[in-house]
Amino acid sequence: MPMRIVRFKIGARISYGVVENQIVKQLKGIPFAAIRYTGQSFCLSDVKLLAPCCPSKIVAIGLNYKSHAAELKYDLPESPLMFLKPSTAVIGHGDDIIYPAISKQVDFEGELGIVIGKRAHIVPIDDAFKYVFGYTCFNDVTARDLQKKDGQWARAKGFDTFAAVGPWIETKLDTSALELETRLNGELRQSGNTANIIFSVAELVSAVSQVMTLLPGDIIASGTPAGIGAMQESDEVEVKIEGIGSLLNRVRLH
Repeated sequence: MPMRIVRFKIGARISYGVVENQIVKQLKGIPFAAIRYTGQSFCLSDVKLLAPCCPSKIVAIGLNYKSHAAELKYDLPESPLMFLKPSTAVIGHGDDIIYPAISKQVDFEGELGIVIGKRAHIVPIDDAFKYVFGYTCFNDVTARDLQKKDGQWARAKGFDTFAAVGPWIETKLDTSALELETRLNGELRQSGNTANIIFSVAELVSAVSQVMTLLPGDIIASGTPAGIGAMQESDEVEVKIEGIGSLLNRVRLH
């Protein structure tokens, strides 16, 4: 059964929950092994949404939309181009993206996030969806000037707050043709469709699992369409994906 999984805080307590009709039904423990309810419920408006999972790592995929490769004038990759973002970069819906003092250009990159549900190691493509827990919105925030300067991407992609995730995880979703939009201060900047990705969800899960073991809660950020652009202090960025919802974050200076 499709579920909308959140991780939330109310008072000093942090829990997972299932959202139904603006009500959050609290879960026992983490949801990846089993969905077990505590019997307590809260109004969605009364809780603080957190990043919907706590990944041990984020495996991001570069140049997975032909349009994005074209705007950067890169050749299309022959296999998924992988890089890592640290778990310390994760923030949730409504949290601030911190603009680091050493960068002069910080960009948004709206993406579909694939959330892993169980340990995945050397997974065949045909079995890949058995390891997917669900999907979320992801903003692969990037210090573009540092990316160009360094030639490799760890610093440009790895700052604290540079992995915005949320607002929740949709557990059942046909990802073959989802509309993806990114808006900056309400203005449409990115408009893409997952039908145009180079490597599919199943191909990505399989390919990443050949390299590193994926753990429950890990995220694969599946790439961004054309239209990436810079953000400034006080900007609001929204990543909206059909069937999931909207991830909203504001930018503030360090």
